[in-house]
Amino acid sequence: MTTAPHLAPWACDPAATRGRRHAEPPAPTRDAFQRDRDRIVHSTAFRRLVYKTQVFLNHEGDLFRTRLTHSLEVAQLGRSIARSLRLNEDLVEAIALAHDLGHTPFGHAGQDELNACMAAHGGFEHNMQSLRVVDALEQRYPAYDGLNLTFETREGILKHCSRANAEALEAAEPGGVAQRFLLRQQPSLEAQLTNLADEIAYNAHDIDDGVRSGLITLAQLRDVPLFDRWRAEALAEHPHLGDASQGRRLLYEAIRRMLSAQVYDVIDATRAALAAAGSPASADAVRQLPPLVGFGAEMRAQSVELKRFLFQNLYRHPKVMETTGAARQVVRELFDAYFARPVEMPQRFAERAARPGVGVARVVADFIAGMTDRFAAREHERLTGRHLLT
Repeated sequence: MTTAPHLAPWACDPAATRGRRHAEPPAPTRDAFQRDRDRIVHSTAFRRLVYKTQVFLNHEGDLFRTRLTHSLEVAQLGRSIARSLRLNEDLVEAIALAHDLGHTPFGHAGQDELNACMAAHGGFEHNMQSLRVVDALEQRYPAYDGLNLTFETREGILKHCSRANAEALEAAEPGGVAQRFLLRQQPSLEAQLTNLADEIAYNAHDIDDGVRSGLITLAQLRDVPLFDRWRAEALAEHPHLGDASQGRRLLYEAIRRMLSAQVYDVIDATRAALAAAGSPASADAVRQLPPLVGFGAEMRAQSVELKRFLFQNLYRHPKVMETTGAARQVVRELFDAYFARPVEMPQRFAERAARPGVGVARVVADFIAGMTDRFAAREHERLTGRHLLT
């Protein structure tokens, strides 16, 4: 039974947390999930997100989204939906702010290349890396490595996991955050919600950044029903937005309405799913059920169509591919240089790489994954004498 009157029975109650890996006394003024959020915000990895990018690299413009602004947008959307569903807003916020801590520099291009570099060494998954950041790589406390977050926050961070990695995590932490992948169970509703808020946020802001960059146009977006419906509605209410000089206002208004429609759809569809599931009696009961947080069928189909449009017209645009090709080369050459000469890394990484049984490749991956775009570019230039990203 939940002890927080504002929470639904199926929400995660901080008073009933499964706890931390290292026991700590409770904080006098904050509950467990609020404390997680604060630790994440004050972490080094969180600060680095301001110079890690999504689609457009850091040097390409000051107004494009970064991992930091994206994480804030996910947290805002997630909290708004959580409030309506009586889920734990603080847990949603903590997961949202931490979900990209393990992302490499240079967006998905950097992640894909680092995974290729690590193919013979266990691979690289950014969700696994985010968990490594909060469990081990942050060094802020005298008694343990990592941030010592609650099970529920860590569960939400690890939203995807290969079976091999799940088995390794389960062996190290029996009954821990990887067990659900082996048992084919679901995470908390807060974790499910944050995962969907992530999707809603990046679809919307990639439209914004894509138009701002000039790589996609409002005319092209007329072919995307999820966007065009709200563009047409905004134009009907505000005809002056049809003027060419009002293109930015029209874009913003269409995106705003599109976001609102998706939020309301998630709330309605999730309420219906909860009712159909018999209104789960607890957060643990949720884990035994199919996914419950989601879009209705029509909105899901439209969201898939929007993602297809963005993939074809933005993520695979020749200008984006040209830049990401250079970014992948930077990551590959950094990996090769550090793997051959670990002493080129800072002392604490070089010392870790020299320890028996640690694995040089994994230490190199940890170092590169923690880099910002501009630091990676500077390091590459230092090591190779070439400047690839201009």
